[in-house]
Amino acid sequence: MIYKIVHVTRYVYAEMATLCHNQAHLTPRESALQSCKSCKLEINPSPAVVQNWTDALGNTATYFSIEQSHRELNVAVRSQVEVVGGPAPNDRPRYAWENAVKRIESLPRDGQYDPTVLMCRSSRLVDGEAVRDYVAASFTPGRDLFDAVLELTGRIHADFQYDSSATSINTQPAEILRDRRGVCQDFARLEIACLRSLGISARYVSGYLITQPPPGKPRLVGADATHAWASVYFPDHGWIDFDPTNNQLANDEYIALAWGRDYADVSPIRGVFLGGGAHQMSVSVDVTPCSN
Repeated sequence: MIYKIVHVTRYVYAEMATLCHNQAHLTPRESALQSCKSCKLEINPSPAVVQNWTDALGNTATYFSIEQSHRELNVAVRSQVEVVGGPAPNDRPRYAWENAVKRIESLPRDGQYDPTVLMCRSSRLVDGEAVRDYVAASFTPGRDLFDAVLELTGRIHADFQYDSSATSINTQPAEILRDRRGVCQDFARLEIACLRSLGISARYVSGYLITQPPPGKPRLVGADATHAWASVYFPDHGWIDFDPTNNQLANDEYIALAWGRDYADVSPIRGVFLGGGAHQMSVSVDVTPCSN
């Protein structure tokens, strides 16, 4: 599938802001599953400095600064991405999850493999006993890794309520477990924390999800919006993406912007500003399938 994406972020300040510095992860990733055909950032007011680079995790990052007084900041990104999709149904790795942990532990430190494997094994997410107790129900001794992750994904989908007012970007997995509600980033972070507590490499993926439900069927949560899901490393196979918010594997309706250890690595836009007082942020996303 080929998609056209328009992602607009708007900041409105209560007072005049005189300076702001920002970092953005808004350029869709290049990978075996997708290709970014084009990507253009439109920033208003016009930035004094714009610089792109590739971060330590292989994402395209953009730094920009506004060095003039402004009451509003608009960042529009127009992209075109071709998505191939996930692994075929008969292409599933099969081995006990404990064996996967041993394989990850024995990986050489010579840089001849995806460096995020080990980076995404040691969690900077707070896990604790509650997280380890929750994951244990799916990861029984000797169980197949793929089946265990699939069950964990389904349990999170069933056990937690989608509530956009319940959490913030600072909410930790233990709090999500306690309150049993949150949004896609919370469910992804919880699944990642569960897997890393066992020594399994899992990374946070930021991107988009589009759905075209059959007549009379509801749209999936996260459609035409920024979305987040988890990607799990399978030795001798690679990464497979699981979406606990919608209880499914990622397919050609998922578009990855960036991936990292947590949301903080891949926030679409983050920055600091001088002045401005209180501010409001709004985001709109339009993802449209196209033929070319």
